[in-house]
Amino acid sequence: MFNIFFSSKKQQIEESSFLKARKLLERKLELKELAIDIILITAGIFSAGFGLKAFLLPNNFIDGGATGISLLISELSGINLSLLLVLINIPFIILGYNIIGKQFAIKTGLAIIGLSVFVAFIPYPQVTSDKLLVAVFGGFFLGSGIGLAVRGGAVIDGTEVLAIALSKRTGLTIGDVILSINVIIFSLAAWLLSIETAMYAMLTYLSASKTVDFIIEGIEEYIGVTIISTKADKIRQMITLKLGRGITVYKGERGFGKSGEKMYDMQIIYTIITRLEISKIKLEIEKIDPNAFVVMNSVKDMKGGMIKKRRLK
Repeated sequence: MFNIFFSSKKQQIEESSFLKARKLLERKLELKELAIDIILITAGIFSAGFGLKAFLLPNNFIDGGATGISLLISELSGINLSLLLVLINIPFIILGYNIIGKQFAIKTGLAIIGLSVFVAFIPYPQVTSDKLLVAVFGGFFLGSGIGLAVRGGAVIDGTEVLAIALSKRTGLTIGDVILSINVIIFSLAAWLLSIETAMYAMLTYLSASKTVDFIIEGIEEYIGVTIISTKADKIRQMITLKLGRGITVYKGERGFGKSGEKMYDMQIIYTIITRLEISKIKLEIEKIDPNAFVVMNSVKDMKGGMIKKRRLK
């Protein structure tokens, strides 16, 4: 009886120690993730502030989104831009709390306040007065800031939150909603300021939006590749041994193709590569099976698996 009691007590202690170690590990991972988010958001605030004060503000330029609305109102009324950045984004922060979550709303609120503080107190130097350079590079730094903030789990321009909310209630995509909002902003800029200002604002917006896409998706855009071939084994070996990529093999059944309807089991290979490796994998597949059926599609985001290239011996 004593041995049974002792064994049970020991097992409880081991389970308790395991749970404590697991909670400690989870806490460390959460703190690490939070530290990375803070660094990204801070870098985003600095970049967006630089784009605004070093390029757009000294040259009376505007942009799209909530930032563009703030710039337009500031230009027409003379109200402090830092104050407007916070006031204009408050409804979007509340909306983000309701549709995304508390943590997102807190991060976004702090990011927007941080941006307004940077714009108010950091003495960024004016870089250039050339209108084309202002539009391109002002949009670039502003877009970099927005993209870095998004990577950190926040936004510094609330129209993205509005776009998410409207896309759920209508048949429009997020991109369609953002474009519609910006068309209204640019039309008002053309009417209230000048057509030239509106045109440069469009150029700034295009530069910013492309930079946001680049920052969020990364330098190496990933491509999902599905391969259907009668020589699946050789292609599988080529991908794992020559390219150093992970693969998933599906069990499939042959349907209808060039040779007509033939029903038999076959392997379907799926792998993920970078855009830079497309030509390489196509060439290698062509060498093995010129008749292979290959489908490629962009992968926006992923987690786990052998994403990074494996080192080959």
